[in-house]
Amino acid sequence: MKLNIAVLPGDGIGPEITKQSVKVLKAIAERFDHKFLFEEAVVGAAAIYKTKNPLPETTIELCKKSDAVLFGAIGDPKYDSNPSAKVRPEQGLLKLRKDLGLFANIRPVRAFERLIKHSPLRPERIEGADMVIYRELTGGIYFGKKTLSEDAQVASDLCVYSAEEITRMAHLAFKAAQKRRKKVTLVDKANVLETSRLWRRTVKKIAEDYPEVEVDFLYVDNAAMQMIINPKQFDVILTENMFGDIISDEASVIGGSIGLLASASVGKEYALFEPIHGSYPQAAGKGIANPIASILSAAMLLEHFNLLEEASAIQTAVDKSLEMNICTSDISKESSYSTEKVGTIIESLILNNEDFKINSNNLSLGQATII
Repeated sequence: MKLNIAVLPGDGIGPEITKQSVKVLKAIAERFDHKFLFEEAVVGAAAIYKTKNPLPETTIELCKKSDAVLFGAIGDPKYDSNPSAKVRPEQGLLKLRKDLGLFANIRPVRAFERLIKHSPLRPERIEGADMVIYRELTGGIYFGKKTLSEDAQVASDLCVYSAEEITRMAHLAFKAAQKRRKKVTLVDKANVLETSRLWRRTVKKIAEDYPEVEVDFLYVDNAAMQMIINPKQFDVILTENMFGDIISDEASVIGGSIGLLASASVGKEYALFEPIHGSYPQAAGKGIANPIASILSAAMLLEHFNLLEEASAIQTAVDKSLEMNICTSDISKESSYSTEKVGTIIESLILNNEDFKINSNNLSLGQATII
């Protein structure tokens, strides 16, 4: 298969981690005889510095002519500490989602057996946890009308949803549940918010089309608590934009590190794949950023094109690297492996898929010799 992939490294650690996921995709192309072509463009603070625009037209054009988008991260301390800034890096990602019609964000979360001990939660609570969060991505309070009074003392953000927006999300979630453990949990705040009541009515109606799927309803505050005390109860979580943003970040503690969580953002025509972590500017250029979330996002890209064996090869290589304790310091404080080294080992595991041992002396040099 031939794929044209737009690469948007972005800010902070984005370029470092994206370099590793591109490396891994090239290894997949070599092993499975595909042709993947990569072209880079700027977004976020990197784009503001170059063009004064967080999402230049050239970047949008590249994304629209590509088969998929591989995204890094955006954000810069200069803007984080200046809430009055008119132009912000995050505007680039929000506009990109809107322009590409990426209405559904899909975030798998599972407890990695090797890393359970690194989670702040008790092992017996998280062992076996395996869920996927379906977050609506282009509606709600993030995109509603915003107002600020002339004296800057009163502000408002409007949360708006249509039944159509909810319906297209719900169908995706129910179809995913059919292939998993056949349970959907809608997370809302229907006791307070009118938009949540619309979500609940709409989802109840759609559930009639999927009689084999169990449907559960949780208020978001209770869902946040249940994510900590019993995450194993969840299969497919369906929710609106802001609730999904918050609860998926909370779920990151289950895996042991937010540096492990991948995501896909899909629409009718386009698809974008990115780790859920931020730009982590404090780590930029230090070689300590965890590339696994970006690498697993590349696996989701392959799944999107039904390249299931190829995606599985990435997942297997990641699992093997974690078993061998080849990881960055966010997972193991004793680890001395850099971002580059972790990516190189995973690349080698993909290219050498038979049983093997790795020369640990070469690993310390950043090389992966299969013996």
